Amino acid sequence: MRTDTGQVFKLEDYRPSDYAIPRTELTFRLAPEATVVTATLTIERREDTALTTPLVLDGDGLALSRLEIDGREPDLSAYDATPDRLTIHVSPAARQFRLTIETVVNPSANLALMGLYRSSGVYCTQCEAEGFRRITYFLDRPDILSVYTVRIEARREEAPLLLSNGNPVESGDLPGGRHFAVWHDPFQKPSYLFALIAGDLGRISDQFTTMNGRTVDLGVYVEHGKEPLAAYAMDALKRSMKWDEEAFGREYDLDVFNIVAVSDFNMGAMENKGLNVFNDKYVLADRETATDTDFANIEAIIAHEYFHNWTGNRITCRDWFQLCLKEGLTVYRDHEFSADQRSRAVKRIAEVRALRALQFPEDQGPLAHPVRPRRYREINNFYTATVYEKGSEVVRMIRTILGTAAFRAGMDLYFDRHDGEAATIEDFLKAFEDASGRDLSQFALWYHQAGTPHLAVTSRYDAAAKELTIDIEQSVPPTPSETRKRLMHIPLAFGLVGKDGQDMLASSVDGATVEDGVIHVHKRRHSVTFSGISSRPALSLNRGFSAPITLSVEQKAEDLAFLAGHDSDLFARWEALHTLFSKAIITAYRRLRGGKAAEFKPELAALAGAIAGDETLEPAFCALALTLPSEADIAREIGGDIDPEIVFAARLALAQAIAAANRQGFEAHYASLVDGGEFSPDAASAGRRALRNILLDHLSLLPDGAGLAARHFRDATNMTDRAAALAVLVHRQGETQEAAEALARFESTYLADSLVMDKWFQIQASAPGAETLDRVKALMRHPSFSMNNPNRVRALIGTLANASQTGFHRADGEGYRFLADTVVDIDRRNPQLAARLATAFRSWRSLEPIRQEKARAALLSVAQTSDLSADLGDIVQRTLA
Repeated sequence: MRTDTGQVFKLEDYRPSDYAIPRTELTFRLAPEATVVTATLTIERREDTALTTPLVLDGDGLALSRLEIDGREPDLSAYDATPDRLTIHVSPAARQFRLTIETVVNPSANLALMGLYRSSGVYCTQCEAEGFRRITYFLDRPDILSVYTVRIEARREEAPLLLSNGNPVESGDLPGGRHFAVWHDPFQKPSYLFALIAGDLGRISDQFTTMNGRTVDLGVYVEHGKEPLAAYAMDALKRSMKWDEEAFGREYDLDVFNIVAVSDFNMGAMENKGLNVFNDKYVLADRETATDTDFANIEAIIAHEYFHNWTGNRITCRDWFQLCLKEGLTVYRDHEFSADQRSRAVKRIAEVRALRALQFPEDQGPLAHPVRPRRYREINNFYTATVYEKGSEVVRMIRTILGTAAFRAGMDLYFDRHDGEAATIEDFLKAFEDASGRDLSQFALWYHQAGTPHLAVTSRYDAAAKELTIDIEQSVPPTPSETRKRLMHIPLAFGLVGKDGQDMLASSVDGATVEDGVIHVHKRRHSVTFSGISSRPALSLNRGFSAPITLSVEQKAEDLAFLAGHDSDLFARWEALHTLFSKAIITAYRRLRGGKAAEFKPELAALAGAIAGDETLEPAFCALALTLPSEADIAREIGGDIDPEIVFAARLALAQAIAAANRQGFEAHYASLVDGGEFSPDAASAGRRALRNILLDHLSLLPDGAGLAARHFRDATNMTDRAAALAVLVHRQGETQEAAEALARFESTYLADSLVMDKWFQIQASAPGAETLDRVKALMRHPSFSMNNPNRVRALIGTLANASQTGFHRADGEGYRFLADTVVDIDRRNPQLAARLATAFRSWRSLEPIRQEKARAALLSVAQTSDLSADLGDIVQRTLA
């Protein structure tokens, strides 16, 4: 598929379509290599459309086989058809007409996995963002809302299951061993939400009774024999439906809700109305095959796609520039769901870690863009952490600014006003302004302006006056195409922590707007004075990560250590320890780079030991606290001229120091956390396993660490412990006999389970060391690996590029050349996958000069390749700019 037209789409160029399609009738006569698609569209000319304006429908590689207007074949002069466009010269007298279009598509040859394709004998569609135009000619844009009726015909033996959006209407037999099913969706939707599934799949069933007493039939469809692995997904679905009623008042609106798991899928999942299609890794789970992280991801992603029923489906996007209106908002909703289901503090820390790992590098590199982009060349490349994760943070800030009650009132008003519409960010913000009476015009810059704001904070305490003054200076660094930035409205949650560990109450405040524990930063400089402060407090800032910013705080190390041990806000407590770890690793990095040995203060290791043994804390929190900042985190903090091998060495040195200082306590705590009962994926059980496994990770650095990890692997009764031990053996011990034996045993046990084998590939591809690249190349010849399966490619090649800093960033530049050659090869089959892999180059300018030049050369080799897709060409062009 080659779609590179060079066209740049701009937000300011948006205009409504000249025609509407209120009703869409589709008939699919399925066949593996020649599926006939008949689309009968009711076309209406809009009132303000000129009578001579043609109807121009989108296509992508289509071949028109039949065309009728109001049941008659038109003259050749009445239309023009190309593979990518169908132009109808509409009669001036026709304000409404029925257009019948017949196309023939080849699902088996569709390796791009967009439009209608066939995978493992199952027909599947993926239409977001612009896949529907690969099925039939259409006004393939989000603001064209239509009511769909779909008839599917297939050989019963090949596809006993025939599913589409909405409610089932009719089914029956046809001659020649074929059968049919008709589905009708009474709710208008854009074409990107269309879905079809046909094949031979197993099903688990359940029902849900809505808050108004309606019964909804639920189905989860998976490969035959894997039905027991879908039980957790079904449970997560029912909990999601209940939570959305309670938290947002949103009731499900159809008679059925179906989820289908497929093995070849470009995305994690897709929220098609009433028929969610999932990558099977986010549906299938049990103790033997899934880790606790897998269970948590299944719960969150099932919820995310279900929540789209209102935030994305009932209210959709006017255009693709508004993508964050459905994705950022729905990520916020699934985060809140997971926080209520699990530990709110632990969930928040995990969210921030992901944001910093994925979104901060976007903001700080050549791929930076606003939460609502103003232009794009290929929309598939804007399904980014900025749109999703930062978009979620913007919604969270609205709640922080308005308060819980006003936020809920604004959401209710948004649902009431725009149900059944294609909305904009302005519509969304206006609902909150009207519900609360607050002016959000400055806050709206979070949607319109790229970059991560920075706050520099100093404080001074006047003991005689019992006053604390906090000085805050705001800056927003330049990003590509945006050198001059406007000042943001930043809600900065804070606390003043006294010597007893309790928050101090100030008798009065002046200098800035402060309410409900939040300083509202609007200007470049603020000076805030608190009175009635009896002693100098430790300053706790950005509690709960109230804003997605970076902070530099003039703060003593002993204050950070005090906050790490006493702050009542668990996120701030984790952040203080994380900051201490980061500073220590960066200091060690600089010493190592200068030819000196790494040194660490013993108090830091003691603090880690104290937190690990604090029984008042959740084990899951302790596990996160003991997880050192990643190599990528450290590189981002250093900023430039990065040598990844020295970053790795500095981080390893701190881990060794912590392990050596706390051996006795870690060993005792590790032994106390043995899980001897029934496996449960609940948060408390998962937290105990997480703590035990991070303790194993530290203890593995000691002289007898390989033996301990090998015993952990042999004794494991669940995939969480088994995979953790295997990772320790491969990452910490390298090419040892214990590691080789564990890899072989894992492989022989799970060779037939592709999802578990993905973990096997991933663990090896994320190992540190220059030799990891050679291992990845060898694993590409493994029988379980396929370049046509996105999960396999992401598990092996994507993991190397994003998780093995010393493997990908080899000093000889071979990692860069390997990825460049690989994405070019993949681009010929699956442009979306190739483009996403290529984003691993986004931080190339932060490397030391020799690696930087080798990465640039690899990128240039991709850019100079002829016939690149729009997806990959766009990423490479922006990365090099």
